[in-house]
Amino acid sequence: MKYTTLPGTDLTVSTVSLGCNNFGSRIDREQSRAVVDAAFEHGITFFDTADIYSTGESERQLGAALAGRREQAVVATKFGGPMSDTDRGSAPDYVRRACDASLQRLGTDHIDLYYQHMPDPQVPIEDTLGALDDLVRAGKVRYTACSNVTADQITHATGTATARNLPRFVAAQIEWNLLERKAEDTLIPACEENGLAVIPFYPLAAGLLTGKYRKNTAFPAGSRFDSSDYFAATATDTALDRVEELLTVADRLGRPLSELAMAWLDAQPQIPSVLVGSKTPEQVARNVAHLQRPLTADEEEALRSATTAY
Repeated sequence: MKYTTLPGTDLTVSTVSLGCNNFGSRIDREQSRAVVDAAFEHGITFFDTADIYSTGESERQLGAALAGRREQAVVATKFGGPMSDTDRGSAPDYVRRACDASLQRLGTDHIDLYYQHMPDPQVPIEDTLGALDDLVRAGKVRYTACSNVTADQITHATGTATARNLPRFVAAQIEWNLLERKAEDTLIPACEENGLAVIPFYPLAAGLLTGKYRKNTAFPAGSRFDSSDYFAATATDTALDRVEELLTVADRLGRPLSELAMAWLDAQPQIPSVLVGSKTPEQVARNVAHLQRPLTADEEEALRSATTAY
């Protein structure tokens, strides 16, 4: 495992981070602990969750699994998503309450990286940043970040933080993978211009880049694409055609597509850590192994050429 400092912070993070959105939804507490154990065994020290994942259960299970070794981990969680009809958003009072609730569920006294899960059009960003400043000053949050944002929102938030001497977002968590490259148009440049690291989620396009899902073939029983209308809707004919093209490239290069997809993200200079979820210790080991062999220049060019039009 490689480690790097998250730009703008003193947080040392593993270049593979564990997404914990499966905790409490697709795996139970005992299985989650086994996944966290495997993560530590393979050198992963960066763990990512959110309050809305299984309505707090993901945080509870991660907190329980980290008991006795919290100091070895960098923990990221998020606020702002709907916990109930009324508990949501980025109003200052709610941000403070959401943070305290996450701390209790995680069983810790501080959050290393606290994301605004999504912008709140009803609340001026300066109000949200002011509440985050209170949390940083209180020692409850070390650094702040954002997710599901636009380029303009990143620029505005950074400018507001600078002008008002409030905490700046140090990272943006966004969807970026070989099937989803629109972020490169404006979002990635905005992150670079404003000094935000990029943490990509769905590095394997929720599984499409594993080659497990093929065109004109039924989704495997029990898979997320079989059981979720949301994910099934992303498996369009266009996406599956692109998967077929990439599988051809992977076959020519003699490497699994999933390995190429992870290595491609790892090669991007804006990315300190690739965020990937796992349901089993075996998946943890496989995801870490994907980054053991960097792309060659020829492989990177082959993937660039195959996906530029996406």
